[in-house]
Order: sequence, then C-alpha cells, then structure tokens
Amino acid sequence: MSSKNKKLENSEAFYRPSLAVQKTSAEIINEARNALRTLRTRRPFTPREEQRKLFGSASSRTPENRPPSSFSLHASSFESVEPRPVACARLSPLDHKPKLLLSLTSNEEHHIPPPKPPVDLEEIGKVRNARRCLFRTASHGNLLNGNKFSLAESKRLSFEGQATLGDGPRNNEHFSAKLTVQSGFEDEALPLAYEDKVKQACSEMTEIATPSQVIGKSDQDHPKRSGRPSSCPENTNWIKAETETENNLGANETEEEDNYWNTRILPILHELETEDNVESLCHACDILYQALEDRNMLGKRFKRRTLFLKTLYKLCDIASDPLGLKLAKIILGLKVNGKNLLNVCKLVFKISRNEKNDCLIQSDQILDSLLEVLRAEDLQANTEAFIYCIGALKFISGNTSLIHEMVNKGTVEILVQFMKQINLINENEAPFCSSGHLLVQLTATLRNLVDLPQSRCELLSSGAIPELCLMMEKRMNDKDICTNVARIFSKLSSFHDCCSALADCSRCYILFLVLLNKHPKKQDLVVRVIFILGNLTARSNQAREQFFEVEGSIDTLMTLFQTHCDIDSQSQPCQGDGEPRDAKHPSEAEDVLIKLVRVIANLSIHPSAGASLATNHRFVELLIKVLEYKSVDKCEELVINTTATINNLSYYHVKNSVILEKKLYIAELLIKLLMSNNMDGILEAVRVFGNLSQYGEICDFIVQRKVYKFMVALLDAKHQDVCFSACGVLLNLTVDRSRRTILNEEGAIKKLIDCLRDFGPTDWQLACLICKTLWNYSENITSAGPCLEEEDSNTLLILLASFLDEELVLDYNSDSDLRDYHKLYWESEFKPVAQKLLHRIQN
Repeated sequence: MSSKNKKLENSEAFYRPSLAVQKTSAEIINEARNALRTLRTRRPFTPREEQRKLFGSASSRTPENRPPSSFSLHASSFESVEPRPVACARLSPLDHKPKLLLSLTSNEEHHIPPPKPPVDLEEIGKVRNARRCLFRTASHGNLLNGNKFSLAESKRLSFEGQATLGDGPRNNEHFSAKLTVQSGFEDEALPLAYEDKVKQACSEMTEIATPSQVIGKSDQDHPKRSGRPSSCPENTNWIKAETETENNLGANETEEEDNYWNTRILPILHELETEDNVESLCHACDILYQALEDRNMLGKRFKRRTLFLKTLYKLCDIASDPLGLKLAKIILGLKVNGKNLLNVCKLVFKISRNEKNDCLIQSDQILDSLLEVLRAEDLQANTEAFIYCIGALKFISGNTSLIHEMVNKGTVEILVQFMKQINLINENEAPFCSSGHLLVQLTATLRNLVDLPQSRCELLSSGAIPELCLMMEKRMNDKDICTNVARIFSKLSSFHDCCSALADCSRCYILFLVLLNKHPKKQDLVVRVIFILGNLTARSNQAREQFFEVEGSIDTLMTLFQTHCDIDSQSQPCQGDGEPRDAKHPSEAEDVLIKLVRVIANLSIHPSAGASLATNHRFVELLIKVLEYKSVDKCEELVINTTATINNLSYYHVKNSVILEKKLYIAELLIKLLMSNNMDGILEAVRVFGNLSQYGEICDFIVQRKVYKFMVALLDAKHQDVCFSACGVLLNLTVDRSRRTILNEEGAIKKLIDCLRDFGPTDWQLACLICKTLWNYSENITSAGPCLEEEDSNTLLILLASFLDEELVLDYNSDSDLRDYHKLYWESEFKPVAQKLLHRIQN
C-alpha cells in the first residue's frame, strides 16, 4: 500500500467512528469529541407572577369557570352548628293537618281561646330567648343529673315542649305548669325530683331572657369593638347564657374537666369577647390553643365545641392577618367540616396571598394544620376546601425559607397520594371536572418543591413520574394541568436519575407528541415539551431510537420548525417601543427554535435517525434558512445550535445527503460566523469545516477564500478544542501534496510545535493529531531540501523523545483513573505516530 493511501487512511480515521465491536474508553471519548455531540440549552424561564393568585394570568380557565381568588369572608359565612349525617329515615308527610289538643281534666270544656292583645317588642324578645334556650338544651338531650326516666320520655318532653313555646309571653309559674300539662307527664310514677328540675330549668330559661340581657339592646349599652361590623353585635352575657346552658351538658364530665373549663378556658373566652386590642387578642388565642392542646381538647370530641367555635367565628370579622392565622389554627384544630372547613381554608388562603405574611405563617406553624387537613379529611367531600388549602401551600412553597420545612414535613408524599386518588376518578364521573381545579394547584406546588434534591428522591421512590404521565394523558384537554406537568418534567429531566425514570415510561414520547399536535400555539407548553425531549434524547441512544420510531415524530418536529421559523423571520427586529431587543433574551419563537434544533442535533447521533435527517431536504433547508437570516450577535444560541446540528449531519457520508449536496453553500454561510467575535460560534464553524474538508471541493474553497490562514491563526488561541478543530482542517489540507506549502506561509509549523509543547502531556489526542499533520507535511523531507528548519527539527526531537518516555508520561498525572486513560490513549494512538515521525526526522 502506498504512503499516500496510508496518509489518507489516517486522515479519514480522524472523522470516521471506529468499527470495533467493543470500543475502548479512548475510542468513546475520541468519537464524542471529534464527530457527534449532544447540545445543552437553558431551561425555559418561568416569570414570577406579580400577584399570588389561585390561577395565574396565563391560565386557560375563564373567570366564570374557576374558583375565585378574591372573595369576602365574614363571621356570617360560617355555620354556627355544623351539619351532621342523618342517622334515621325521613318520615313521609301526613295527609291531614293534625290538631294539637291539650290534656284536659273531666270538668274542663273544649272551647276556642279568645284572641290575645298584641305584645310589645320587649316581651317578644323574652320569648325568643326562652325558645332559643329551650331548643339548645333539647338538642343536647338529657340536661339533668340523676334523672330516673327513660330516653323515650326525655325525647317526648323535648319535642312537645318545643311545640308549645310559641303561644306568647307568660310568667315563670304559668310557663312551667303549661309545659308540664302539654307534655303529658301526669304519671303518678314520675319522681318529684324530675318535676322540680323541669321547673328549675324553665325558670332559668325565662330568667336568661330578661330585657337587660337581650342581644338586640341599644348601642349605648353595647359599644362596638374596633374593626367589627355592626351586623355582629357583641354581648358578654350571651357567652354566659351559652355557658350556663352548655354547663348542663357536663353530666358526663369529671369534676376535674369541669373545673379546667371554668378556670382556664372560660376566662379566655370572656377576654376574646371584651378585648379590643388586636395584639391582646392574638396573645389570648396563643394561650387558648396551648390550653386546649395541654388537655387534649382539640378535635371533634370537645364537649363545648359549638359554643367555642361561635366565639371564634365572630372574631373573623376583625381585619387582622395575624389574628386571622391564629383563629384559623384553632378552628382547624377543632376539626371543622363542611362549609366551615371551606371558609377557614379560604381564610388561610386569603392571608397567604400577601407575601409579607410568610413570616407569620412560619412562626404560627399553620403549615402543620393545613397538612393535617389533607391527611385527615375526605377528598371528594371537601374538594373545594382542598383547592384553597393546596392553593395556600402553593404560595408558601414559593418561599425559599419555607420550602425546606414543607418537604421535611412530608408535603410531597401527601400530594403524590392525592394525585393517585384523583387519577382513579373516571372521566365520566361528576368529581372529574372539579378535581381538575385541584390538580392545577397540586401540580403548581410540586413544581416549586422539585427544586430540592430531597423532593426529587421522594418523587422517584413514590412512583410519582408514571402518575404524572397518567394525569397528563387523562387531562390532555386541560392546558393548565399539562403546562404545570411539563414544568415539573422540565426540571426533573435536567437530572440524570429523574430523566432515566421518565425515559422508562415508554408512553411518554407519544404523550409529548400528542401535546405538541394538540396545543401547537401554546408557546409556554410547547417550549417545555421540546426542552424535555431534548433532555431525553441527550441521555442515551435508546431514548433517541424510541422517539425516532414513534409514528409521526419527525413530521411533528418539522411542522413546528417550519411554523416558528416563519413566525421568527416575519417578526420585526425591534420591539413595540422601537428599542432593539436584547440578544441574551430570545423571543418566544426563537426560544422554541433553539430547543427544537437541539432535539434534531441529539437525534442525529443515532445512526438511523442521523442518516435519515441528513437526507431530509425540508429539515436541511430550514437549518440553512436559519443561518441565512440570523446573526450570531443577535441570537447566539440559535445560530450556534444550528451550526452544531449541521456538523452532526455532515458526519454521515450517505447517498442523497442534502448536507453534502449543499456543502459549498454551507461553507459560504460559515465564513460569516468565522469572522464574528464569538469564540463558541467560531469553534462550531471550524468543526463543520473539519468534516467537510474531507472533500476536494471544500479544500479548494478553503485555499481560494484564504480560510486556511484563519485556521493557522487559531493555533495561537491557547484553547485546546479550538486548536484541535483547526488542526483537523490543516490535516485534511495536507493530504494533497499541492497544498502542503501553505503551512510555510503563515508559520504554521512553529505554531503546531508550540501546541504540541503546550498541550501534549495533558491531551494525547491533540498531540496525535499534530504529529499526523507534521507527518503529512514532512513526506518529501528527503527530496530537494529539508522541509523543517533546523531549529524546528531540534525542538521536535526533544519533545518527541520526552513524550515517548513512559515513566515521565505516567508521573505527569497523579489521578489513577486519569492516568489509566492517558496511558491507554498514549499507547494506542500517540506512540505509533510519534515514533514514526521521530524516526523520519532522525534519518
């Protein structure tokens, strides 16, 4: 075989991948550096919302089709008595209206009572309060201690007693007697003690309803507290009356519990009713919560819970965020449900909308209360309450000092369990739509939490990634949910373990393509999905193959490329205000193109995909179009990524390659990039010339347009990758004898020797390439005269002799792994070429 053929093999080996079945580490690194490379890009930027809202300004939901972020909340919004499940069957209505007859003695006559004169308002107030007290005591069952009558009789007394209290005012004696007659307790076996208790209770109830204690008294006797609306009148005696009534429930309480209520709890309630200072109220709430917690009185089993909650609800009218948080903490601790749970979650949500309240949320530990709601309450029964509860968590998760606390308290695990529950809901079921609003808040919260490594570990261990894919598949029409999931995946896919877990979900590629086809105009969703695909295809050849083999994958990318390329080329170079756009912040269309070109570059690493893309006229023409109308100064990342993609595609020397077909025009476009001041752009352009210079037409172009002078000048860049790429072009030029003399024109030999001295011990790959170039140049060294000057020859002899000393080479690198790599590459690549070159110079 001739020396020329050998040199051609050496030059071509630089560009072509090894055909060995099992590659060495040196070959893998060599291939990655010299031929095809994946590209990196910045994650899409998510601007921070100026205001904290339940649904952001970019939400696809219309205001009338979503829960509101702003609402009014007052004491009247709460229910004083919480609804309880009905434990018995509802009776059907009677066909006739029954008459209520009194129990008469034998000598009494039946007659219609004469009409009664109208009563004044004061008397009506008495009766109203008496009725309220009787209803309250009756609703709690047996009031009296030591009763000896049956439960049925007790219920009959309560019911019939209520039915007769509306006849008008009466004195205490007549009232008690009337109740006894109408209740029908004319039984001789009835203990006298019970009759006395009934009379005593009736006397107490009418005594409570005296005019001095009526709630609707004049404002002179009941001054309003600061910050409370007039619709919520205040009266300390109301608490006394309620307490007196609920104290009758203490029959089943121990003396110790009753004493604790009277000495510890009741004085605080009185203070909450009378105190005007907000700071004092907040302090009282802190003491109250601690007192309840000390005696395990939190929860639903608290016997005086109704009275307690009424007092707290009235305080919600005070416009104070610190007080509102403390009230919410106590109310949530008492395990309210239904409408009250919804309203207290709204209260916390409303307070958390103000970023300045984050420190209050942290100090009051309201986070524990919110998480307990999510753990304990039923999802489907409290969907709306959970929307505001998780909405508050979403706001809290935006605070970097609170996010660690959230993760440590198991927020991620709770949200993942919720997601799994919601994924079980069928699309035809009623809760499916309302749960969508909840998922928007849930996914937005997860989006903030995944920034922490601990959160990502929990997501992986809990199987959250397949659940997110399932959610996206079931909610494909919900742009808000899909965008939030895409934001989560765009963060997760930036990490190797999470990206691998996502790649293991085989349907993820199909789902992403469906999203791109379904919502092509939603830029914030499209750019993130493409960014995720870029991360997936950058990881492994298997991921590239899986995506490439999905039907319609290339067509979808091509359509998006064409659409956004047209949008970008037609857009004005200036913004609406007439000022030039900042090149460091690409437009929306440019951002999509940057991520899209990256996917194409990564796909082209796979042999089948790369060969197919190289022969795709539409794709290559779009890449060339970008280089035609884009400048590296105005859109650096797009131009550099496009050039790198062309470099990857130029690696494939296949039939009908559009890159090879248009190689001269591409070379012409690259000169503009070579003349720029952008070193990254220059490096990519030189890499393309390195691949294309294997063809004679490009070598002639380089000589005619004086591009080789630029390559020689780059040897002084003192940048290993730049010197490596420039040396590759010079190596291809020296394959032809007629072009070898150009190395003498610009002092290329001296610069090559300098590069060998500077980078040889640390980069045997570059040292090998320099020796190959000098080998080609020195082929005629024995002919008419020496090609190397004496000084250059002596310098080379010294360098090559020292670099071929194995002991010196191994001692240069202390790291064991790096030493093994250097030794392998030094022995397999550099040593054979350097020995031949040294022998030629010596002879």
